[in-house]
Amino acid sequence: MRWGAYFAVCLSVISIGLALGLTMPLVSLRLEGWGYGSFAIGVMAATPAVGVLLGASLAGRLAARIGTPRLMRFCLLSGAFSIGVLALLQSYPVWLLLRLLIGVQLTVVFILGESWINQLAVEKWRGRLVALYGTGYALSQLSGPVLLTFIGTADDRGFWIGVGLLVAGSLLLLGRGGAPRVDPHSTSGRGLLAFCGKLPAIAWAVVLFAGFEAMILTLLPVYGVRQGFSQALALTMVTTVVVGDALLQLPIGWLADRVSRESLFKGCGSVLLLSSLGIPALLHGPLIWPLLVLFGASAGGLFTLALILIGERYRDDALVRANAHIAQLWGVGCLIGPLSTGAVSQWISGHALPMMMAAGAFGFVVLLWRKGLPPVETSGLEARS
Repeated sequence: MRWGAYFAVCLSVISIGLALGLTMPLVSLRLEGWGYGSFAIGVMAATPAVGVLLGASLAGRLAARIGTPRLMRFCLLSGAFSIGVLALLQSYPVWLLLRLLIGVQLTVVFILGESWINQLAVEKWRGRLVALYGTGYALSQLSGPVLLTFIGTADDRGFWIGVGLLVAGSLLLLGRGGAPRVDPHSTSGRGLLAFCGKLPAIAWAVVLFAGFEAMILTLLPVYGVRQGFSQALALTMVTTVVVGDALLQLPIGWLADRVSRESLFKGCGSVLLLSSLGIPALLHGPLIWPLLVLFGASAGGLFTLALILIGERYRDDALVRANAHIAQLWGVGCLIGPLSTGAVSQWISGHALPMMMAAGAFGFVVLLWRKGLPPVETSGLEARS
């Protein structure tokens, strides 16, 4: 196994997590300070989802022509440029366009980077290696809100730190090998409905976690402020959720190499359902903090297990195609999660965020219990994906 390439790709993708952990809450809090409502903030949070869908359709074809490492470096550098423009041109319409571009640029990095990581991972360690990446990514997002509490949200330092992180991430990929082989004609993201029909629980888990991540970084700070917490404490709530995500991914990955991955999948969905339902009742008491840890851990576990389950089923071009579908589903989750939650929060209930997550987790649990997961096939799967 190419350990140098594995850690370089992990760190490169993780640099995105820290950059987003800094800039996404900063954008939402800046809009809140400008007087925008929950729906307008939700629209801003959902805009990158359109870019995700575009990026998923382009990643494979561009990688086959340009090369995976070179394309990832280009997207990281252009993403850094876009974040820099966020700091320079602070206007709602301009930010919508820039967030769209960032969605395209960083989605390409996610598709290719996560495919590369799964390609490098040996099967007997797949759960732990994918979970290690997931832990690092969650910790990077955790560090964003933590850093914001120290540097503050009044100036643009958070944007410029994000620029530096993406530039550094691009440099880590110089000279790395072991990337999946990509066919330019088959990696366009087509076949999403067939993918969802074959692996519906995995598909819904990705949609659910994508909505969760977009809402936690963009709407949870606003939710906390509107429930009476200070901005600093609201950001601490975001940090606590991401701590839960980060701390328990390695144990989940360790278990995924030893026990039934389907049972773990069901357990994470059930914990997410119960913790989501408990947030409104425990919000102003001391039990909210351990509950937020479980909330983050269970949601993060769904995505970590989804990546593990994909990695054990696909290789090379088929793996990149599967990750293109994952990115498309991610875009759907990022689009409908903030939009629906922002609308429900503004016009129906102030507790829309945990209630929407509870509804999504309930749907996942029911789907997994009814449909289950198909067995891993040893041949022929790649041709049909």
